[in-house]
Amino acid sequence: MIRRIIFAAFCSLAAVCAGLAQTRPELSKEVRAFVKVDAPVVALIHVRVIDGTGAPPRSDQTLVIRDGKIAAMADAAKVSAPDGAQLLDLAGYTVIPGLVGMHDHLFYPAPQGPPAMYPEHASSFPRLYLAGGVTSIRTTGSVEPYTDLELKRLIDAGKMAGPKMNVTGPYLEGEGAFTPQLHQLKDAEDARRTVEFWVEQGMTSFKAYMHITPEELAAAVKAAHAHGIKVTGHLCSIGFREAAKLGIDDLEHGLVVDTEFFSGKKLGVCPNPADATREMSEKLDIASAPVQEMIRDLVAHHVAVTSTLPVFESGGVPNRPPLDARMLDSMLPEARIAYLQRRAAVSEGAAKSPWPALFLKELQFERDFVKAGGLLLAGLDPTGNGGVIAGFGDQREVELLVDAGFSPVEAIHIATSNGAEFLGQLERIGTLAAGKAADLVVIHGDPSTNIRDIEKVEIVFKDGVGYDSTKLIESVRGLVGLR
Repeated sequence: MIRRIIFAAFCSLAAVCAGLAQTRPELSKEVRAFVKVDAPVVALIHVRVIDGTGAPPRSDQTLVIRDGKIAAMADAAKVSAPDGAQLLDLAGYTVIPGLVGMHDHLFYPAPQGPPAMYPEHASSFPRLYLAGGVTSIRTTGSVEPYTDLELKRLIDAGKMAGPKMNVTGPYLEGEGAFTPQLHQLKDAEDARRTVEFWVEQGMTSFKAYMHITPEELAAAVKAAHAHGIKVTGHLCSIGFREAAKLGIDDLEHGLVVDTEFFSGKKLGVCPNPADATREMSEKLDIASAPVQEMIRDLVAHHVAVTSTLPVFESGGVPNRPPLDARMLDSMLPEARIAYLQRRAAVSEGAAKSPWPALFLKELQFERDFVKAGGLLLAGLDPTGNGGVIAGFGDQREVELLVDAGFSPVEAIHIATSNGAEFLGQLERIGTLAAGKAADLVVIHGDPSTNIRDIEKVEIVFKDGVGYDSTKLIESVRGLVGLR
């Protein structure tokens, strides 16, 4: 627990309180139940700061929050807490920017099937994202687009606890969708109409999916770009280099889904995933000229890549991730049983599985992509075998970036600043600096020396309001897998 919280004053200045009320909506009673810190002026003192820019951590800092923004941040010896501020003595703690989750769905696999179904988790996931330190998300594909838009409105209005949402439209999928929840595009005109309709509804990005045709992708990109909206993709029918030529802005998951290096690949057709995965695992050399040329091509076209390491670790690497009681407790009993059974099956089949080797190649690809100048984003993708859950999975993504060879400070930069940059929001979020939104995470420990400390989140500030991570997590115990 935080060792000392001193209430020097609480909303004692009427003028300051009035200014605060103008900068944010009134929080509902339900949301206020999760609030731990809320005052016109808050000073975090004696805290270690990792600002998200990639700069080294700074010890014994004072960070002042006023009216939802960072008012000042400097050495404690140079900055005094303002009179009347609520003081939080955070010696032994670290503050980082709020994570910017760039593949953070609001759905999760149902524990039973077929067919594969992904129910919306409107009750549990917004709270779990916020509890895990994720203050902004891109939903990166929607199965209930109207629900996602309404959740954003409720959160923005202070009626629900959750992160700032950048809502992605419904999947732009071609013929061959693996779940009945996806509309299958008929042709390029259908792709254009779909984009135009959902732009009007308020979507701020789109995601192309596995069976989309080159003609459909080209039409979707053209329509989206005409509105200043970006398109990402989890592709299979189209290789990365072809997608870059068609104007795509981002590619999800990395090399593990790029079928262009599969010997049996046919133009515009998604090959059998099992065949492509095994061949890539056995034969593909990340250091080879073709792969390195693809990387340079993506960088030249300013195409970002979103890392989603947790979903591949959970679904393909034996005995990983480490079992987390917080995550298991959040699950519906049936969902927990289904996940543990799938986890055991991964371990039993590890000797014959291509995934452990392919996972290591993905780590190398992401290092090489960044080394070449590429913009790497971070997300979790709460799908797969059910072992990736909102918030917890975002923390695991940062840990896995460190396993991939990035320093903890670099990994935090990727998971904060890079996402904000891609979203065009870096002037407001993504790093800690005076004048920016007070979106930050209070962590007990020092993730710059032990990245696992990123799991020790105690308070998450969003627009200057500090939410109690433990209360948020406890409020959804047993709900994941249900709603």
